[in-house]
Amino acid sequence: MLELSNLKVDIEGSRILNGISLSVAAGELVCLVGRNGAGKTTTFRSIMGYRRARSGGISFEGTDLAKLPTWQIAQRGIGFSPEESEVYTDLTVAENLELSTWTRPSGRAAGIRIEEAYTVFPKLRQYLARGGGQLSGGERKMVSIARALTLDPKLLLLDEPFEGLSPAIIPLIAEGVASIRAMGKGVLIAESNVHHIPDYVDRIYVLERGEVMFSGTLAQAHRDRDVMRVIAGQIEAAS
Repeated sequence: MLELSNLKVDIEGSRILNGISLSVAAGELVCLVGRNGAGKTTTFRSIMGYRRARSGGISFEGTDLAKLPTWQIAQRGIGFSPEESEVYTDLTVAENLELSTWTRPSGRAAGIRIEEAYTVFPKLRQYLARGGGQLSGGERKMVSIARALTLDPKLLLLDEPFEGLSPAIIPLIAEGVASIRAMGKGVLIAESNVHHIPDYVDRIYVLERGEVMFSGTLAQAHRDRDVMRVIAGQIEAAS
């Protein structure tokens, strides 16, 4: 589904991504792990067309995304929930979710897509008429992911979906992600805290200084001393 091949990205003359390669298949949950500044968000922004690669490839279902504008990338079926959530504060929860149904015409009716999002995050039904600016951080995160889901995507990019959330909200987000994966959609998560990686993750990539230093299962990562040293550093930086 998604293939990144030897991707290199510079920002203001500095190399941020130095030849990373990764893949996500339909129905897979893949996690890109790295401490702050490792290049996770730059990877996501490059996939979505906000950043242009210096070299390398970004392919989605055989289509080269490298030169497409963001709106065309979204229309091809990639939903994005940014770390900051970016919920529209002057719109209600219901209006926030409805927006994506206009962005990507789909064979499925808008009402079906919206209902599916509420099935994934049933707590949001309580806040249909509440403004985005009246939500807690965890509620905004749920709206952000649900809004990306109403796009009817084949692939979801979730940037730090658990960061800064209360312990009571994290399980709700994790359950929602599991439900999305069960629909057969690909999910790519960026995460800085290894403790937040869901147990049901299919594969992880550990990103360090713009390079992938490990790819494999979570269990394999725990058996790799070099990877564990990086992970230990991430935990220390996050604490």
